[in-house]
Amino acid sequence: MTQILQSYIGGRWQGQQGAAALRSAVNGTTIAHTHAEALDFGEAVEHARRKGLPALMAMDFQERAQRLKALAKYLMEHKEQLYAVSAHTGATRVDSWIDIDGGAGTLFAYAAIGSNELPSGNLVHEGPAFALGKKGGFSGTHVLVPRGGVAVHINAFNFPVWGLLEKFAPSFLAGMPCIGKPASATSYLTEAAMRLIVQSGILPEGSLQLVIGGTGDLLDRLNGADVVTFTGSADTASRLRVHPNLIAHSVPFNAEADSLNCAILGPDVGPDDEEFTLFVKEVAREMTVKAGQKCTAIRRAIVPAKHLDAVCEQLAARLAKTTVGDPADERVRMGPLASHAQQADVAERIALLRQDAELVYAGKHDWIGEGTAQGAFCAPTLLACRKPMAVDSVHTIEAFGPVSTVMAYQDLDEALALAARGQGSLVATLVTHDAAVAAQAIPAMAAWHGRLHILDRESAVESTGHGSPLPTLKHGGPGRAGGGEELGGVRAVKHYLQRAAVQGSPTMLAAVTGEHVRGAKVNNTAVHPFRSYFEDLQIGDSLLTHRRTVGEADIVAFGGISGDYFYMHFDEVAAKDSPFGKRIAHGYFVLSAAAGLFVSPAPGPVLANYGLDTLRFVKPVGIGDTIQARLTAKRKIDRNKVDAKGVGQGVVAWDVEVTNQLGELVASYDILTLVAKRS
Repeated sequence: MTQILQSYIGGRWQGQQGAAALRSAVNGTTIAHTHAEALDFGEAVEHARRKGLPALMAMDFQERAQRLKALAKYLMEHKEQLYAVSAHTGATRVDSWIDIDGGAGTLFAYAAIGSNELPSGNLVHEGPAFALGKKGGFSGTHVLVPRGGVAVHINAFNFPVWGLLEKFAPSFLAGMPCIGKPASATSYLTEAAMRLIVQSGILPEGSLQLVIGGTGDLLDRLNGADVVTFTGSADTASRLRVHPNLIAHSVPFNAEADSLNCAILGPDVGPDDEEFTLFVKEVAREMTVKAGQKCTAIRRAIVPAKHLDAVCEQLAARLAKTTVGDPADERVRMGPLASHAQQADVAERIALLRQDAELVYAGKHDWIGEGTAQGAFCAPTLLACRKPMAVDSVHTIEAFGPVSTVMAYQDLDEALALAARGQGSLVATLVTHDAAVAAQAIPAMAAWHGRLHILDRESAVESTGHGSPLPTLKHGGPGRAGGGEELGGVRAVKHYLQRAAVQGSPTMLAAVTGEHVRGAKVNNTAVHPFRSYFEDLQIGDSLLTHRRTVGEADIVAFGGISGDYFYMHFDEVAAKDSPFGKRIAHGYFVLSAAAGLFVSPAPGPVLANYGLDTLRFVKPVGIGDTIQARLTAKRKIDRNKVDAKGVGQGVVAWDVEVTNQLGELVASYDILTLVAKRS
């Protein structure tokens, strides 16, 4: 008896009656059915709003980051269960690693992003604040806050685990409950992952729900606080984008669509260069990993006309070594397509491409493994187009499988024009060892490609490759690629937050943002701020130091210690001819002297200074000038961490203003410190 997949809606698994049969991509046997029962999407949305949203808002960015980390660990501990299911999708061990470990890795990445880059609380101050008046009483800034809505994530079939988690991680971190809808063909793997997630008990109830099958009237139930994301075909993205309810309520819609990504072999590269081999390897890898079913796969290999035959010959030779069949067999390096419907679609598109391109290589059809004759296999297929500027099909038709077209160009300008003919893609690779080629090509390519990968013998040592979206870099592209944007580090979290401008007095802005704002009231404490534990320290706690007059001996001593004998500090004649008209102190001396003014030297709660931010030397400090510093607690972040002795600690950012005897600002910066908790 085959499994009947269930949706996880309203805090319970739903679905008992079988509907559409889902077949193994390897041997065609039915391994699961979607469920026949219609879902109450009103219940799903209401559960997210009433249960999930309050639970998420009861935590802050730091706490949600910890949940992501815990979930990532749990999935990694149980990943072999997912690997077993993943094999039915046609994925090899390497393919499954990209999907399953890659999904968990994205959770880890966003846990770190939340911990390191987001504050305690649920408001991000997207400063700096700036004066809106001349007297300092009226200022403005920007803040980011949770939207208070639901994120609906509609995913493609090719990455059943990563596709769900890479969207879930930043939206969860931003405080948005999610409803995930995987493509039916491989939804049995997404459902297996969801069962592990529910089993873990790590996520608050209502923060993640799963829909198996169609979305029904789900999109009709959304409002302006909600967000919809989509990964899949450009045609489907176009239809969803104009959904009447999404338009009526201005619901943000982010699309990441399949695109005709390209790789350009630079005009400086010949068959005897290392880069030539790297190019061939990269194209072959992108054709065969996940059987070419990646939205980032190389569909167009753009090469100098004089090297087209050499590229085709080497690519064909490398593809011929690719063993195709049941991924369970250790000899196999490429599995089948994800479904039989996909197999038929790719075959149809290959036929269309062959009308304008010649067949260079079509692999053998003797698949390895028992029952594979009934599988959804497609041989690696390489085409060549010698006059790509004269045809359209190779720039408009995508065979979403192990298929790529090599096309010729006459000069670099033509190569760039061919790349642009794809009308927008997620990623493009430039293979060159000539920095001048890269400097000319990349600015032109950036207009039409979301990510640009420059490959040469130096970067190849560590390169993650053309087709690997990374959590820290933008994933998305213009035009045909959907015009959306995912990942990109903290940028993705901000996509799920609402930005607002705030105006008011500096004191009010400080109260709203939870950060000290220049000009706001400060609390001149009787106790030195460095003597306060993390829990006791309040934003605005401040110290105005005693003064220090800078002498020539200070400059000479600092120059001797640092080795900095720049003429502005030591040459009286040259300094007089400078814009300052006199010798001035080293900027870093001013920094050091300010530290000497405000540091409390005895052991205490402040454990370490680990960095400076926003450092500016505003005015010069000359011999005889007198400086003074104001140290103010600007921002506190509780990362919920303890040291080796079990003592808790948090991060405190201190605003430092260094002024001269005229009250003029001479230096400005933030100091970052680790501060101990009481216990």
